[in-house]
Formats: sequence, structure tokens, C-alpha cells
Amino acid sequence: MLMGAGGGDPPPDADALLAPLAGEKALLLAVSGGPDSVALMLLAARWSLRAERRIEVATVDHGLRAGSREEAEQVGEWARALGFRCHILRWEGDKPTRRVQERAREARYALLATCARDIGEDCAIVTAHHADDQAETILFRLTRGSGVTGLSGMARVSTRDGVRLLRPLLGLRKSDLEAIRAAAGHPFFRDPSNESEIFARARLRNLSATLEAQGLDAPALLRLGRRAAQAEEALAWSAGRALSEATIARDASETRLDARVLRELPRELLQRLLAAEVARLGAPVALRLERLERAAQTIAQALESGAPARITLGGASIGLSAGEIVLRRAPPRRQTRAEAGATTRET
Repeated sequence: MLMGAGGGDPPPDADALLAPLAGEKALLLAVSGGPDSVALMLLAARWSLRAERRIEVATVDHGLRAGSREEAEQVGEWARALGFRCHILRWEGDKPTRRVQERAREARYALLATCARDIGEDCAIVTAHHADDQAETILFRLTRGSGVTGLSGMARVSTRDGVRLLRPLLGLRKSDLEAIRAAAGHPFFRDPSNESEIFARARLRNLSATLEAQGLDAPALLRLGRRAAQAEEALAWSAGRALSEATIARDASETRLDARVLRELPRELLQRLLAAEVARLGAPVALRLERLERAAQTIAQALESGAPARITLGGASIGLSAGEIVLRRAPPRRQTRAEAGATTRET
């Protein structure tokens, strides 16, 4: 739904807001056409370092509702009017009927990462995530029982599909970005799915007044995120130190760890150490926290009893014997007869 231009106060300093991007050579701005991403594009257009950087825009047509193609093409026109090359990325194929927003987000980041790699190996993706997005993410994860890592919220710098993902506007509120767009008099689109109670995040937004009355407003959630981030930093440092103390041998295919050192570790540090080495050696898949916790418990019990143990986690094999924990990439799983038959029929 196309919204009007509007007006407002003079724009803020683009150089100050985009200062975290000053060291970048190439940037791909993720622009959906909503007010937040339009504000990001407007800031990039006014950035004094713009001429010295390769900056392009990408918009994703998810194909989930009528008019999405026309909206993507309109974003392309807006980007070109500001002097940016625009890539219209389309999510092809059959669309899911369950976990739609989650899978659409995964597809979107995969498309953006491919586009960024095509631009160049030094190209980073930039999104318009802001403080209200951060608070909403923390609340969403809180309702799902996330650990310290999840409650830290979104990082300003992270990696997705091998491409760096930058969020320079996390310090701004949504109203700040709305004001930037309004001051420029630039039109935007409003995605009706953001208000549909079919989706969990929309239901949480509709509870905001109730939650704020109980003190769980955006500032409180952001405080929680900052404190969780501090705890996360300390835990990550401690896990790294524990790995260094426990390592007997470590190369591209195997990690051997001293069971005596691991036996003394708090469960959280053992869990983090295992997760880091599984991520390094195993398949490139995200580990669910519940599964990681169960695996760490199994290893902790084996360490305590001294009994041999062997489990597979995230594409890595973890074994305890002769006073050592050994992690290796697990061999490919053999297909059952039924799976082999199904594969044959599908092809």
C-alpha cells in the first residue's frame, strides 16, 4: 500500500548516522520500500562518502501477495532516482504454508547474500533495523525461552551466508526514521502483513500497551538486551579461554580436548565450547538450543562418570574415551531403503 510523502523537520546528519560504514568499500542496501528502509536509502544518498563507495540497492519480491512485483519495481525507480543501481530479487518456487515469515526471512537473506557476493567479495549487506526492531526481537525471543545469546538481540555486525550484515541504525527509534523519510517528502509502502495477527510478531505488537503498563516497554527490553550482551561477551571470552586450556590438538578436520579440563567447566561453558567446535567442523546448520543442551548434558554426565560416550551433533561426531573428547566431521548418513526408494521415485 503506497503512502503519501508528508513533511517534517530538517534531516539529521547522514555522516554521523552512517559513520559505522565509513570503513566499507562496497555496500548493498536492503530496501523493502517501507519507511525505515526508505530512510536508510535517503541517508545513503546524502552521505558525504557516497562517491567513494560502491553502493547499490536490492529489494526482494517474495511473491506472497498481490502487487508485490509492482512494489518492487517502484522501489527500483526510487533507487535509480537517487542515483543507485537497484537489483530486484525474486523468491521463486512454491511458497510455504507454515512459518511463512520465518522462511521468507531466510529466503530474503539468502537472495541478498548471493547478490552481495555477485557485486564483490568485499560487499556487505546493510539493513535499516532500528531500536524498536531490537526491542521486538528481544521480546519475541524472550517468549520462546531463548538463552543469553538470543536475548542479546541483533548484533550491529554479523555474518549471514558468508556475507557481513551491518545494522548501523540500531541506536535510532522507528519514529526517528519516520521523521527522516517525512522530512524528505518521500513516499513509501506499508506492508499489511506487519499488522496481521496471523503472525506472532504482529500479535506481540498489539500487546504493546498492556506490556508497557507492566513496565515491559522498549527501553526496558533494550536494557535487558544490553545486559545480556555484556553477559554474552563474558561467556564467549570464558569459553574461548577454556578451549585454549583444554586443547590437545586442533586442525581442520579434528579437535582433541582434555577431558579433565572439561570436567571442571560450568555447563554453560561446556555447551558453548562444544557448539563452537561443532560449527567449525560440522555441517553449516544452525543448532537448536534444546538439542545443544541435551548433547552437553550427555557429555557432562559421561565426563563425570568416566564412561565412554559418542553422539552426533550438527554434522559432527563427538566421542569421549581414554580421557579425551574428540570432535570430527561425521560421515554422511546412510539412506534407509525407504529413503532411497523415495529419492528414486522423486527423480
